[in-house]
Amino acid sequence: MTLRRTPLLVTLGVAVALSLPAAPAQAMPADEGTRIQCFEPDNVASARGGADASRGADHRDVSAKEQRAIERRTKLILDRRGYSERKPGSGAITVPVYVHVMAAEDGSGNVTDKQIADQVAVLNLNFSGGESSTAANTGFTFTLAGTDRFYNDTWHRDGASKKYRKATRQGGANALNMWLVDFNYLGIATFPWDYAKSPGTDGIRVHYDSLPGGSIPNYNLGETATHEAGHWFGLYHTFQGGCNEPNDEVADTAAQSSPTNGCPEGRDSCALPGFDPIHNYMDYSYDSCYTEFSAGQASRSSQMFAAYRAG
Repeated sequence: MTLRRTPLLVTLGVAVALSLPAAPAQAMPADEGTRIQCFEPDNVASARGGADASRGADHRDVSAKEQRAIERRTKLILDRRGYSERKPGSGAITVPVYVHVMAAEDGSGNVTDKQIADQVAVLNLNFSGGESSTAANTGFTFTLAGTDRFYNDTWHRDGASKKYRKATRQGGANALNMWLVDFNYLGIATFPWDYAKSPGTDGIRVHYDSLPGGSIPNYNLGETATHEAGHWFGLYHTFQGGCNEPNDEVADTAAQSSPTNGCPEGRDSCALPGFDPIHNYMDYSYDSCYTEFSAGQASRSSQMFAAYRAG
């Protein structure tokens, strides 16, 4: 088994990613703690783009009790810091992105520099609200701070995940680390409130074939990274909690009972007002169906960043 690391490549760009395709959409796995769907795995629950129940949630589960505790803790932190929400047009916060290409020894999964740059560009487009007139500008921009490449069959398959992430992660709490691997998920992410406990594993894991130009049907436009980055910023799935309040903690995303598969216009899975937000990046729709973050999600992302990722 060989391990090679190429020199750091610094470039500007935008990144985005999601999870593996299939029939019914689902979430991804988590490393430790409670789980929700779309997180950081070690336990698996079912991922976006996967009909196969063996695919896990894309993040650790968050119980209703823990969800309430997280909200209380976040409010206390923000109040203590005298947090005042940024106004539109007040300037963007730049997030450095470190991309770790976990290729196989035979070179499988060794995506091109162009794909990486395109991925970062997708992130910038999505978080700026550039795909829809109703989309919110979150106020975050992304710049490619570095790329490294490893040739290790175990790491390529996401084996020894905690070990390889701790060995390769770069930057502080504000740095988005993205590991490109080959696994049964489209993507997996950690939450911001978990950084203090496990800084070495903080970031998102994305299937390398979900990047722009990848080969996963319906999930190869780079939106998996966007979805997982949403979790990294503290956003839940739009179907978090189903039809029960407080759902995803965001008032302007209509409640939905279950994740979306495909792009079913007019889907309405809850008796509460509003159609399911199938075009929202935090649902499980096809990449081509995604067009927006809501204003409420932009506000929540800013709050969570200020509480857990700002200096």
